[in-house]
This record gives sequence, C-alpha cells and structure tokens, in this order.
Amino acid sequence: MAEQEITPAEAASRQRLDKWLFFTRLTKSRSIAQKAIEGGKVRVNDHRVTQPSHALKGGDVVMLSLDRRDVTVRMRSGGSRRGPFEEARLLYDDLTPVPVPGERLTPFEQATREPGSGRPTKRERREIDRLQDGWDIGGEE
Repeated sequence: MAEQEITPAEAASRQRLDKWLFFTRLTKSRSIAQKAIEGGKVRVNDHRVTQPSHALKGGDVVMLSLDRRDVTVRMRSGGSRRGPFEEARLLYDDLTPVPVPGERLTPFEQATREPGSGRPTKRERREIDRLQDGWDIGGEE
C-alpha cells in the first residue's frame, strides 16, 4: 500500500494539532494542548486523536473537552503565531451549541441543598438520635 504524496500547497495548509490549538487560544500553552490530546480529550472529525503531531487541514471539525465546557470548532486556516484574540478567532468557526439557559444553576441554588441531602443539620441530628433511642436496633427487648 503506497503512502499518499502531499503537495507543497497542501503541506502549507496543514498544521500540527497542538500548535493550532495553541494559536487559536483554545489552550493556554502547547504543552497543555499536548496533554489534552494524549489524554483523549480531543476528537477530529469524530475520531479520537492521541498524537499531538496529527496534521489538521482546512474544514476539519475539532471537538475539545475542556474543564468547564466542551468546544466544537471547524478549522478555517492554520496560524503562524499566537496573536491577539481577534486574530486567533479568524482561524476557526465556532460550532459549539448554545447552552440552554434553564440548565445552569444560579449561585443561590448551588449554595442551598435539598432537605434530606448531604450532612444532617443539628436539629435533624437530634431527631435521628431520638428515633434511635426509641427503637431497639439489636432486636433485644
């Protein structure tokens, strides 16, 4: 099976995945991009990629699983440097679905808990103690 020849124009339009993630400002550094790729958190065209040297070409869809969100982007072109956000934004089209507004909890909802979940309050603890004192758990009468 012969390996396909890459023309110089194609080679110029292709770029390493870790460099491209760094140039687009999707990751803070190239080493973080490499760790994410090797950890299986990056998919290119619905295929998991584990090599940071994977060559991206224009039109590839990259799915990146970050700490707080998942990002889906389509590569427009390769970058030559890590520039400002406005310049980096020109390297890709954002395909990330818009989050549903009701899906996210407010800070107040995060701070409060449902009754009966988590550690018992002092009052609930007293009630538990009263119940246990009234019942004979060991079966002795």
